[in-house]
Amino acid sequence: MKTLDYILLTLVVIGAVNWGLIGFLRFDLVRVLFGDMTILSRIIYAAVGIGGLYAISYYGRIRSAGEY
Repeated sequence: MKTLDYILLTLVVIGAVNWGLIGFLRFDLVRVLFGDMTILSRIIYAAVGIGGLYAISYYGRIRSAGEY
């Protein structure tokens, strides 16, 4: 489970950096590297989205880790 957490957290960070670049510089790194809505770029966007949804579970784990 810990390996999955690291993989998905890395995807969320990649997504956050990409959105930061879009917001501040109007530069979409995924589009530049993999093309405009190619199958590969769509897979990357989908994986980042799944990672974000999975990261919601961190809230429950943080709360339950604080309870002894």
